[in-house]
Amino acid sequence: MLAGCTPWPEDTAARYRRLGIWRGEALDTVLTRSAERDRDAIALVHDERRISFGDLDAWVTRLAAGFAREGVLPGDRVLVQLPNIPEFVAIVFALVRAGAIPVFSLIAHRHTEISHLVRLSGATHYVFPDAHRGYDHRGLAARIKDENSELRTLFVIGEPVDSMTAVADLAGEDTWTPPPADPSDIAFFLLSGGTTALPKLVPRTHDDYLFQITQAGILCGLTDKDVYLAVLPIEFNFAWGCPGVVGTLAVGGTVVLADTPNPMACLPLIEREWVSITSLVPSVLTLWLETAEWTPADLTSLRLVQIGGAKLAPELAARVMPALGCDLQQVFGMAEGLLCFNRADDPAEVKVNTQGKPISFADEIRIVDGLEPVPLGEVGELITCGPYTIRGYYRVPEHNARAFTSDGFYRTGDLARLTPRGDLVIEGRIKDVIIRGGDKVNAAEVEDYLLAHPAIAAAAAVGLPDELLGERICAFIVPSGPTPALAELRSAMHARGAADYKLPDEVRVVGELPLTPLGKVDKKALARVEEGVPS
Repeated sequence: MLAGCTPWPEDTAARYRRLGIWRGEALDTVLTRSAERDRDAIALVHDERRISFGDLDAWVTRLAAGFAREGVLPGDRVLVQLPNIPEFVAIVFALVRAGAIPVFSLIAHRHTEISHLVRLSGATHYVFPDAHRGYDHRGLAARIKDENSELRTLFVIGEPVDSMTAVADLAGEDTWTPPPADPSDIAFFLLSGGTTALPKLVPRTHDDYLFQITQAGILCGLTDKDVYLAVLPIEFNFAWGCPGVVGTLAVGGTVVLADTPNPMACLPLIEREWVSITSLVPSVLTLWLETAEWTPADLTSLRLVQIGGAKLAPELAARVMPALGCDLQQVFGMAEGLLCFNRADDPAEVKVNTQGKPISFADEIRIVDGLEPVPLGEVGELITCGPYTIRGYYRVPEHNARAFTSDGFYRTGDLARLTPRGDLVIEGRIKDVIIRGGDKVNAAEVEDYLLAHPAIAAAAAVGLPDELLGERICAFIVPSGPTPALAELRSAMHARGAADYKLPDEVRVVGELPLTPLGKVDKKALARVEEGVPS
């Protein structure tokens, strides 16, 4: 295990292996096996590019040999910052095959985030595009290298400058023999999804991630006939392996890479490529539903839409199946591990109102107050452990002491409850609480009340400083019709049973809610908003 990572206890790891949960295989074998089954089957589609499994597996081997020739050693951390293009998939698998450890980065990251990730990971190599959507990534990379003496090599997709190495020039021999992999070691680093600080690194092993994508694929009914549309950035855990890109490739299905989540681009892609499954966050889903009402695109191939990344309002969830003509699967999960899915045979009301059950019998979840379990149906903090939930972030021991219990449970920071049939309902975040006049108000609950109003398309409840109350409740709303006044909103919420202290103190109208790179509402940005007229 890489120094700085927290391993599973030996007896726990032995039990997972004895049960067949961890199979002792390297992550890149998903490509090799699919290529052996059908070399000519299409693995990746991007614009007009169509890449077969045979060609993808051979490309990965040549790239791995090229990286090794350029000094990328087993155990080296390699920062990968690329958009949704075939090169991302090939490079990540090539680095894994070469024994190096990819460190995922968002294409939207800039100097602050990239510097942080290089220092935290100890990265010695950096892969990036020459430019993306008008931004000069080569200039950023050169600056990062000047500031970090341990960063040895800059690999660029496109035209290199100065001492950069073009990825296109990396091709090595098809017959190159990769170093042996330890399936219990780290395959790659995901990024934590928190919005309050710079991201932490989430170490995922070959064993745990292969189990995750296998279980997720089973619960999605994934087969080699499926076509997965990668709408979200594929460096997200949701799009990469829930079952996502890796899960689809593992069963021999096809992955279509979208450049943007815009429904004007994606809905025609569904028709053209006969897409059967995709994953969205609620903010993107809202746009899709609005567009699907009038689009001429044929969506009959679509059988399943997964929604995750943020709380899905029941009113929005109820629109999915009739509007898109496919099944809905709510997904609650995190880069750190635990995944909960609705099941295909769940009643419609369960799919609309809950986030389902853990994907594995070996997942353990508790709803607690402190460390004491709360009664069934009551809200508490969700803590979890299991065969694909990490035991610690990379190189942050002080944070790990707070984020994990002494017996290895991860404190998710999510407020949740369990229904009588055992389905999970996420009620918000522990830190997303507004303390108004001494009363604790769950922002997600206020948002659910707001979204129940027919004239509101999107809403966020934010605590703003107040001399009298400490914090006042500000409702940022995106209207879908005539803007409701504050008094009207308060009255509507009261009629639905909201307590007086949960009613908003003011309303600000915005054209859209700002989002973090992970697709979640950026409440820190909203708190800084000075424009907009209170109702």
